Amino acid sequence: MFINKSDAGKNNLCGEKIAALRMEMGISQRALADRLQIAGLDMNKNAIQRIEAGKRFVTDIELKVMSCVLDISVDQLLE
Repeated sequence: MFINKSDAGKNNLCGEKIAALRMEMGISQRALADRLQIAGLDMNKNAIQRIEAGKRFVTDIELKVMSCVLDISVDQLLE
């Protein structure tokens, strides 16, 4: 049976990296959500919190926009 979770039991591979990059930028989860909305991705602070905690799946569309906003490649987000 296939399970949609990482080895650590999280629903995404990029949450911790997104949190680290956001903190390096010195911005809040709300500020990141605002930047993503400006880039065309409808996401709020609660979604960012759930992604960073590994409790929410992330779509490929969301990954692409996040990589642009965070100025990092999709591959680097998934490392």
